[in-house]
Amino acid sequence: MRLSAKGEYGVRAMVYLALNYENGPVPLRAISQSENISQHFLEQIFAILRREGLIKSTRGAKGGYTLAHLPQHVYVGDIIRALEGPLFPVDCLSEDGQADKNRRCNKTEDCLVRNVWEKLREHIDNLLDNISLQDMLDWSIENKKAEYEKVR
Repeated sequence: MRLSAKGEYGVRAMVYLALNYENGPVPLRAISQSENISQHFLEQIFAILRREGLIKSTRGAKGGYTLAHLPQHVYVGDIIRALEGPLFPVDCLSEDGQADKNRRCNKTEDCLVRNVWEKLREHIDNLLDNISLQDMLDWSIENKKAEYEKVR
């Protein structure tokens, strides 16, 4: 399973919003420049994130985007699913049954490896649903402290 650029850039942009959460709305241009992501592509990503209730937009001279919730209440799994849809490592686990029909397995009921794929999906979901944007910020602070300690 591989995330698209939309999922990867969406998480990066959301971390940037979390980093600037206390500073008010962030212009899309600032995120685009800081994260080296096309502003046009960010507009598409942010339209989805706004529709899913993960961000809010403010119009005007001091407008921009903010997280709709505190960083500790926004999870990577929410962002990825909003942008990518349900996560599944193989087509036979597709929740809506709309996966590539040429790659679907006919042995769903008596498949000997399906349990492995189900456990993988559960672990991926569990991991992404337990990492908040605040966790990511905290890890960054911890890493910087550790780097500082090495230099001293």
